[in-house]
Amino acid sequence: MSSSSGPIAVVTGGAGFIGSHLTDRLIELGHRVVVLDDFRTGKRANLARWLTPEHGFGGASPALELVTCDVSHGIFAALAPITAKYGRVERIAHLAAQVSVVSSVANPLVDMSVNYGGTLHVLEYARAMGVAKVAFASSAAVYGDVSEMPVGEDTPTRPVSPYGIDKLASELALDYYANVHGVPATALRFFNVYGPRQDPSSPYSGVISIFADRARAGRTLTIFGDGQQTRDFVYVGDVVRGLVAALGDGNSRTVANVGTGGEITVTELARTLVELCGGKSAIEYAPQRAGEILRSRARVDRLREAFGVVAETRLVDGLRATIA
Repeated sequence: MSSSSGPIAVVTGGAGFIGSHLTDRLIELGHRVVVLDDFRTGKRANLARWLTPEHGFGGASPALELVTCDVSHGIFAALAPITAKYGRVERIAHLAAQVSVVSSVANPLVDMSVNYGGTLHVLEYARAMGVAKVAFASSAAVYGDVSEMPVGEDTPTRPVSPYGIDKLASELALDYYANVHGVPATALRFFNVYGPRQDPSSPYSGVISIFADRARAGRTLTIFGDGQQTRDFVYVGDVVRGLVAALGDGNSRTVANVGTGGEITVTELARTLVELCGGKSAIEYAPQRAGEILRSRARVDRLREAFGVVAETRLVDGLRATIA
């Protein structure tokens, strides 16, 4: 399909794990997608489907514009040549972020400037240029440690890491820009997202990609803490369906969890992955890391009611796809 004349959607962090899957889907739906990424953690290989030899040396599909850009330094200059050529940006999915809780604890000033600062730059562009919709990748980290499960969107937010604080501050900024400047915006609070393209070599990667990589090689899996901490693991394909819905018209100022509504302990997860990979890996335990929450399980009614999206991928099927 040639999507070169479709509406323009910007995906910040579009060469990353979730961003590249979203880019794939938006191009399939007929958008021209502009990926803004500084490639600190994003990879051109994640967009290989659209960066093929048939488009010329180093070229891309007519449906993709790939721009090297640090969003926390602003996006006006990066987008100016594209909008001059093709017209205004219709939608922005803001996924660019420093995504490690551990790194945010070690470097809170960097975390704030990248995550909160980047969001302000995106919203300021949306306000000035009349963008029709902004969808923001928030996080379950905004809740902090919660005793009542499942966690609903009205649960008090008490983040326990700079990462969670910056995601919550970004949500407040979205609400301000929607309320004061009329910028239509939606925040989706991702629980633990996993799937293909998640980089196991990154210290910031999700536990599933790290465990799967080690289990495939028969190496030891290390669990930080006692392994009884739980997570709501949601497959990237289900997350992308939520993002596509959030980029549609309506539901401005909506905040919705993106999860499955279930939970599994990290020890159970490790055992399942070892079994799926042939059962050769040992499991060991190490001291718990600062800023990590103990239990996590999403209430997902709002995602279903507002966007018509339900997580459909069973954990074992998602794990098989990730391992493959």
